Amino acid sequence: MKLRGTGVGSMFYGICNTGLPNPAAAFCEVLPDTSVNVTIGAADIGQGVATVAAAIAAETLGLEFENIHVTWADTQIAPEGGATSASRQTFITGNAVKNACTNAMGELKRTASEFLNVPQEELIFRHREIYSSKDESKKMTYPELMGAMGKNGRLAVGAGYYNPKTTYLNPADMSGVPYEVYSYATCIIEVEVDTDTGEVQLLKCVSAHDVGTPVGVKMCEGQIEGGTAMGTGFVVSEKIETDPKTCAIKNPSLSKYIIGTSMDVPEVYPIVVSSEGEAGPFGAKGIGEPALIPSIPATMAAIGNALGVKFHHTPVLAADIVKAWKDKQAAEAAAN
Repeated sequence: MKLRGTGVGSMFYGICNTGLPNPAAAFCEVLPDTSVNVTIGAADIGQGVATVAAAIAAETLGLEFENIHVTWADTQIAPEGGATSASRQTFITGNAVKNACTNAMGELKRTASEFLNVPQEELIFRHREIYSSKDESKKMTYPELMGAMGKNGRLAVGAGYYNPKTTYLNPADMSGVPYEVYSYATCIIEVEVDTDTGEVQLLKCVSAHDVGTPVGVKMCEGQIEGGTAMGTGFVVSEKIETDPKTCAIKNPSLSKYIIGTSMDVPEVYPIVVSSEGEAGPFGAKGIGEPALIPSIPATMAAIGNALGVKFHHTPVLAADIVKAWKDKQAAEAAAN
C-alpha cells in the first residue's frame, strides 16, 4: 500500500555567536582603471562567499560586479577571516568588506567633492557614476574620478573588520545574548510511503527562508535546494555505522553510505523572504545551516503523517518503516 503524508518543520537559528569575540577583516584597493582588489581571509568552500564579497564591494563603491576581483583564503596576504562555519561569513566577512570599502571611499569622496563642488554628504556613487543627490546634472564618471585621484596623488585603499557585539555569557547560569541576529525558516514536504517495502518517495518541498536582504537571490535558492537534499538524505538514507568496540566507521565509502542523487530529492520550491533592519551588510543574514535544518523534522513528520506513526530517530530506513507499520497493524488488530 502506498500512503501520502505531509510534514512541516520550522526553525530559528542564531547567526554569529557572540559569547566570545568572532571577528573577520578585509582589504580593499580601487585601482586607476576602476577595477577593485578585495582581499578576505574567508574560505570559499562552494557556498559563494567570494561572490558575496564582490557584490557587497560593488554596491558599497558604486561600481559593477565585474569590476571587483576577490582574493580569498590566502594566508600569506589575507587578513584573518575566521572559520567558514556557523553560517557566519556573509554576515561577518560581508560587514568587514563593506567597512573596508567605506574606508577606501574617504579619498574618493574628497576628490569627487572638490571636482563637482558638492558637499561629500550629498554624493551618490552608483553604476560607475558619481552625482549630487540634490542636482543630478552635477556628475562625473568613475574613470574621471580616478583620473582626478591620480592628478592629486591620492590612493583609494581601505581596511575594515567586523566583530559582532560580544556579550559574554554568565558563568553561573550561562545566560546572555549568544547571537547577534537570527534566521528563520519553514519547510513543508510531501512524501509517498510504500508500506510493503518501506520505500519513501520524496515528492515536493516548499521551503521559505528569512535571509534579511538577499545578496544574490539565485545563490540563496541554491543553498535552500542543497540544504533540502542534505536534510532529506539525513532522514531517508544516510546512516553512519560504527564498530561498538573500536568506534571505527564501518561504511566510510559512498557505496555503503547512501546519499541521494538528483532522482531521489524532492521537487524543491525555494522562497527567499526579505526583511529589513538587520545588522548584516545591507541587512543580509546567513543561510548556510538554516537551509538544511527545517527539512529534517519536516521529512520525519511527513513519513509519520503518512503512516500514523511517530519516529524519534534518524535515519528512518525501510526496515524501520515496515516494522512500524506491522506493529501498528498488529496493535490495531489486538484492540479490535
